[in-house]
Amino acid sequence: MIAVIDYAAGNLYNVGNALRHLGADFVFTSDPGVVKRADRVILPGVGAAQAAMSSLAGLGLVPALKSLKTPFLGICLGLQLLFEGSEEADARCLGVMPGRIRRFDSSRLKTPQIGWNQVECDLPLLFKGVPSGASFYFVHSYYAPVQPGITRGTTEYGVVFASVVARDNFLGVQFHPERSGELGLRVLRNFLEVEC
Repeated sequence: MIAVIDYAAGNLYNVGNALRHLGADFVFTSDPGVVKRADRVILPGVGAAQAAMSSLAGLGLVPALKSLKTPFLGICLGLQLLFEGSEEADARCLGVMPGRIRRFDSSRLKTPQIGWNQVECDLPLLFKGVPSGASFYFVHSYYAPVQPGITRGTTEYGVVFASVVARDNFLGVQFHPERSGELGLRVLRNFLEVEC
């Protein structure tokens, strides 16, 4: 069973529709016990890092998420929350990956980045059957800097940033696979088959 975290800041229903389309067994939940027992966990995200972390903390989900040993996928803000902190309101995040999320330079870039952009990725467990350089749908104003050993996919928008990250059982994508057509569904299907 897949636990899709409901913390009042996620793109729940699009993610649910995509999982339903794939025939996946899932539940929306904010219960730490359910999250700990799940075979896989998805943390979707739309909104601000500080508010999201406050919500996760208030629900008692932070310790449960940080201690997971099962496959975990963070989507968009869900990827950003994996890091130690964010420039967005100086938020403190989950800290399962080192580094700090940065804001795009809005003086020279249209912010947020909204629309399709290419992802160069070398992570077969998520991108099996997906060509490197394929386009996915993004909506974000903040990004994870590229870090050796953690960054597994990159995208360029004024700066080259980490659009796919992986560390142990924790995976993250900055784009929205649930809004990225057949290739996005393929990424989600691959996650359903991941063994960490």
